[in-house]
Amino acid sequence: MKISHYFEFEAHVTGGIRESVAHQRKILDRLDLEYTTEPTPDADVFHCNLLGPRSAWYAKRARSRGVPVVAHTHVTAEDFGDSFRFTNALAKPLKPYLEWAYGLADALVCPSSYNRRLIETYADAPTTVISNGVDREKLAGFESLESEYRERYDLESPVVFLVGHVIKRKGLETFVELARRLPEFDFAWFGPLDLPLKGRETTALIEGSPENCTFTGYVDDIRGAYAAGDIFCFPTHEENEGIALLEAMTAGKPILVRDIEPFSWLEDGEDCLKAPARAGVDAFEDALERLANPELRRRLGTNAADRSERFSLEAVANRYRTLYEEVI
Repeated sequence: MKISHYFEFEAHVTGGIRESVAHQRKILDRLDLEYTTEPTPDADVFHCNLLGPRSAWYAKRARSRGVPVVAHTHVTAEDFGDSFRFTNALAKPLKPYLEWAYGLADALVCPSSYNRRLIETYADAPTTVISNGVDREKLAGFESLESEYRERYDLESPVVFLVGHVIKRKGLETFVELARRLPEFDFAWFGPLDLPLKGRETTALIEGSPENCTFTGYVDDIRGAYAAGDIFCFPTHEENEGIALLEAMTAGKPILVRDIEPFSWLEDGEDCLKAPARAGVDAFEDALERLANPELRRRLGTNAADRSERFSLEAVANRYRTLYEEVI
């Protein structure tokens, strides 16, 4: 079995999509499946991760030759807005394009049940849920970096943190306001800033944040973020799954999230704390004040780590072999 495992715009796309592709290729290596990263119909399966125009062209070519097409549904119109400059304007015309493009696939891979529900309104192609997974090996030894990264960014425990691109959709406004209200906590957002790509409101939030709120920019070793942080605060308004969330859980960090449908599988008070979906900053503030208790942090973090095991690459690997065999 040979897979054409193509990632259009690979040189430019970062964040969760890039991590998902890296996870998939690590899985393909573990399964000992032959693959090329070039788009080609000379394969048993054409698997694309972003259905841009080049991917769509090759998908049509593959189908004309009887080669099944598998497509990941990383992108939806719902999670495209409030990301970078002009994405709000592009979100509306994006949906009809994605409806057409996802319709080219013989099978669609959705990273979560929530994403699957959205995608089933886009196209009639069969869908299957396979988590993006979490690369536990990538986080190995993160604890040893605690002192280095806290000293580097002048952080003192308890540190409220987040990992990923700094974009409004992920709850930037809430994060900054929490830092303003809770000066006894240090707040740190680890991830690329890309200010030239951000709108005025996002830039103003970052530049006007209080002294106890640090935006680190790109981090050379992401393990340092999970070493320096104590409480993973993720007030995102929309998410397909959230690889950083899975990583924080794997690292045994207590989780605070907005109670939105993508996180319905998490249990409030057991492996996380949740603020109501439409709650203002007050609910997050109350939860963080509860998380000042080290014993609560320890219990939630331990339960989160146990829950994360089902998302390991080993746990999801065979789902890909089964999918490829089914479409062939």
